[in-house]
Amino acid sequence: MHFAYARTRPILPCMTRSHSGEDLSRPVVAGRPATASPRTPDRLVGTALMTGSGLANQVGAATAALAFPVIGPAGVVAVRQWVAGVLLLAVGRPRLRAFTWRQWWPVLCLAVAFATMNLSLYTAIDRIGLGLAVTLEFCGPLAVALSASRRPADGLCALIAGAAVVALTRPQPSTDYAGIGLGLLAAACWASYILLNRTVGARLPGTEGSAAAAGLSALLYVPVGLVVLAHRPPTASAVAYAAAAGVLSSAVPMLADLFSLRRVPARFFGIFMSVNPVLAALVGWAMLGQALHWIEWLAIGAIVTANGVSVLTSAER
Repeated sequence: MHFAYARTRPILPCMTRSHSGEDLSRPVVAGRPATASPRTPDRLVGTALMTGSGLANQVGAATAALAFPVIGPAGVVAVRQWVAGVLLLAVGRPRLRAFTWRQWWPVLCLAVAFATMNLSLYTAIDRIGLGLAVTLEFCGPLAVALSASRRPADGLCALIAGAAVVALTRPQPSTDYAGIGLGLLAAACWASYILLNRTVGARLPGTEGSAAAAGLSALLYVPVGLVVLAHRPPTASAVAYAAAAGVLSSAVPMLADLFSLRRVPARFFGIFMSVNPVLAALVGWAMLGQALHWIEWLAIGAIVTANGVSVLTSAER
């Protein structure tokens, strides 16, 4: 997985400009910036790509959960980090020897955030289910979007999201507080991941920084994976599930989002990504038999709505 995610894609739309002054926040179609209203075929293709990206992400997380009984969340994350690290290093091809310390320190922090985010999320999925874990994690990018704003609409969004989190974590004898805490830790890691990615992207060209961070994260999991797999011998199917999660939740979303952002505006992309908690709940029900109570569906809807409103109003800021 968001990243359930091994995320290397932008989550929040932001206005950027090239050195020549060209607006880079608009999508690019056929090598040139698209207009504010992309053609209908482009929007349809972009929507299909984003849907595929979200489904691949959540199906990857659900597939990873199938390996939990054999090698546990830590073993699954180790295999997934290894796969993601190899894939992203092959794509990004970072020139590590040319990095300065000013470039290295955010890469190191990004690697730690990446590693912690996936372990906390997968452990939360194991304890409280896919839908609730992804919904709690989604509070991370929402908090980033709301933190710098003083608009009344964003204050209302924060209140709605906070009330939804309270509804999801309502105290009961059966409440898994550890699972909820891990979901919120994943949210904090995702927020850090977004901010660190922004810094890395400003200091290193292309995907070199993200690729280097993914490779370092994979190295961090070498001793963890060896210890876990020594105590919990893997089966071929468990390793296959974990490896599939690395591909479905990393490589597929990265490529799908890359091509979709060439066809749809960044604001539309940001709104559409809000459906990930809903997709996670549906995939968890279909693949893992994890049904949700009506109040949990209501809380998921509230968080998705808050994020959508926040993205819509961000165009005016």
